[in-house]
Amino acid sequence: MIFGEHVFLYCERGSDTALLAEPANAASNLGFIFAALAGFWLLWRRPSERDAADSYLLAALILLIGLGSLAFHLFANRGSELADVVPIGLFMLVYVGIALNRFLAVPPGWTMLIAAGFAALVYVTLQLKCGGGMLGSPVADSTGPSKCLNGSIGYLPALLGLIVIGALMRERGHPAAHYLLWAALVFAISVTLRSLDVQLCNSFTIAGRKLGTHAAWHLLNAGVLFLLLRSSLEAGRGTKLP
Repeated sequence: MIFGEHVFLYCERGSDTALLAEPANAASNLGFIFAALAGFWLLWRRPSERDAADSYLLAALILLIGLGSLAFHLFANRGSELADVVPIGLFMLVYVGIALNRFLAVPPGWTMLIAAGFAALVYVTLQLKCGGGMLGSPVADSTGPSKCLNGSIGYLPALLGLIVIGALMRERGHPAAHYLLWAALVFAISVTLRSLDVQLCNSFTIAGRKLGTHAAWHLLNAGVLFLLLRSSLEAGRGTKLP
């Protein structure tokens, strides 16, 4: 991997290598930063005996997601791409562990196995390639097949997980269930918009500048992550499995 190699994935950037080629995509990362700060504020207001280290970890990861994504949409190279995707992957794994162990009382051993299976599923889906179908058309100066759904296919296991875990929690009467189900609904919309970024490139312009839909993905996902963080504050209040 060449860390300085430029990456052209989104409508707003096109094939421009300039630092500020994605102003909307970059600025929309403020949503993640606000979500993280709001999470820290909620945690600060809680009585100390209810503080949970993993809730602070989730808030910190949301902040890193915003900063990493900001770096990627400014520099658009392989190095900044890692700063973008690594915090997202860590957040997904940490949250899977919280949802299984704290919400559904799955034993730690099984939680680790399921989390490993989830990570493997995400990896496999990310390897899938599409030609012209499934919104897999390459971006402007690429050749050959590209990742399906403009690379959004790797988020489908997370969406499915939110739906399944949220439904199980609702069945058990857990007070955090509605946070996960609302997060799943918003996430489904945001994944759709991310998938359509290139295909709708000519549909969203301001002063002749193409915007795409990726900034909307950021803003909606900031809401999704805040809902998931908020749900972690309800851990321990739900019913336990036998």
